[in-house]
Amino acid sequence: MDNQTAVTTFLLWGFSSFPDLQHLLFAVIFFSHVTILAANGSIMMAIKLSHNLHTPMYFFLCGLSFSETCATMVIIPRMLVDLLSLSKTISLPECATQMFFFFGLAANNCFIMAAMSYDRYTAIHNPLNYHMLITGSICCQLMMASFLVGFFISLCIVMTVFNLSFCDSRIIQHFFCDISPVVSLACDYTFIHEMILFVLSAFVLVGSFILIMISYVFIVSIVVKMPSAKGRYKAFSTCSSHLSVVSIHYGFASFVYLKPKNSESFHDDMLMAVTYTVLTPLLNPIVYSLRNKEMQIALKKVIGNISRFILPLQRGNR
Repeated sequence: MDNQTAVTTFLLWGFSSFPDLQHLLFAVIFFSHVTILAANGSIMMAIKLSHNLHTPMYFFLCGLSFSETCATMVIIPRMLVDLLSLSKTISLPECATQMFFFFGLAANNCFIMAAMSYDRYTAIHNPLNYHMLITGSICCQLMMASFLVGFFISLCIVMTVFNLSFCDSRIIQHFFCDISPVVSLACDYTFIHEMILFVLSAFVLVGSFILIMISYVFIVSIVVKMPSAKGRYKAFSTCSSHLSVVSIHYGFASFVYLKPKNSESFHDDMLMAVTYTVLTPLLNPIVYSLRNKEMQIALKKVIGNISRFILPLQRGNR
């Protein structure tokens, strides 16, 4: 990048304003991270090992779990290190890399959820031809398109941000390299840059959300016309977990990335960021496992197989 900058490192201020809570925050976030890895790993393993879950819906769910796991790995380990470290510096290339992967994976999550809503619409609208319309090849193409578009938009964001010139203060008022706290340190950040970043963020959040809402408008119009109450309940139950995840994800992300920014809002944005970097990846597997009987059965089988494998090893060690 042609980056004429006086700054080569940043300081991630993060939770430094709460020195007495550093160890407590470390324990809570560490436990949450382990739970996220275990929960998403269990879902991916259950889908992989259960042949009855080898369907498009669970293929997208597996991709979403993998993407969210990777997104947390980009943010949380660094956050945990900074909570126990006196030196919270991050180099400019490391900051750009973190921003690229986090927003690439976050955008990918949005497009995967849009693909999941289209899958649900097709399953309800045309159940007889569903397996011919949503084939394995189409699922892979949609998943690949989600990754490519997501990381292309992320690359545009990173190039816009890190082609700015940074000077004076190098303290990022956040626990990771988020867009607004970083660009607030730039000397030549203009309205044009602000509009470019807003349009890119809106394309991901608003664009994918509109696709999801269009799918669900058609789904609702089909379901309400069903003569059977049991059929309506079954149709809505298959969509309820996805709608719950969409509400959580888009609610928090839209609040942070689509509202007007000022330096006084960074503290609120940082607290809100904890929800979509820690809480949302923690809630998603819980929502899908609690509201889906097929997933519950598959998870019980996986846990049972792991228990049968571990117990003989423990007896042998004794």
